[in-house]
Amino acid sequence: MDGSDRAGAAGTAPTAPAGPTAGFWQERFASGRTPWDRGEVNPALEPLIARGTFPAGALVLVPGCGAGHEVARLAAAGCRVLAVDYAPAAVALTHERLARAGLDARVVEADLLAWSPSERFDAVWDQACLCALHPDRWTAYATRLADWMSPGGTLVLLAVQAEREGRRQGFIEGPPYHCDVNAMRALFPSSAWKWPKPPYKSRAHRSGFAELQLLLTRVG
Repeated sequence: MDGSDRAGAAGTAPTAPAGPTAGFWQERFASGRTPWDRGEVNPALEPLIARGTFPAGALVLVPGCGAGHEVARLAAAGCRVLAVDYAPAAVALTHERLARAGLDARVVEADLLAWSPSERFDAVWDQACLCALHPDRWTAYATRLADWMSPGGTLVLLAVQAEREGRRQGFIEGPPYHCDVNAMRALFPSSAWKWPKPPYKSRAHRSGFAELQLLLTRVG
């Protein structure tokens, strides 16, 4: 697959902004102010490829693909990758990375809450999408992910742990938003997702937060 799309089904209006807008993310990527970007593939991905979570030929969604490090790695592993991002600059960076590596993936510029895929996915790699969405939008996003997944498909969710004083006082700050594991269980209930037994792997990020690795299997 190779191509870029400006997304949105005909007649579908973008959702009302809640939290950072497309302009916010565009400015960040265009200016290079992306402290969450490691500059390389997330180290959590390689062991999952090795264990067969993302087999060759699998249709994999990478929502909030950013600069495309993981898009390129999954494409190199033989996956059929569909990457989506809100910001044109992120889409361009992902295309550039794929072109330099001689790899193919489909890259879509879209608001994920106003976009629908034409196929169901075998797996989803979400390391930067849920945590970047305002919590008011989490339920809508989680519902769409459930609809987009094939039965037995795997959602790899790196739930950002970014608890701050303001949050404990009941205030919502900017991204990355803290993804409390109990909130994740409510968003992805056992009626629709099989949860592994805890404890869950956690990896520190140089920006000061941690990523809790949740591997959920779509049931039903």
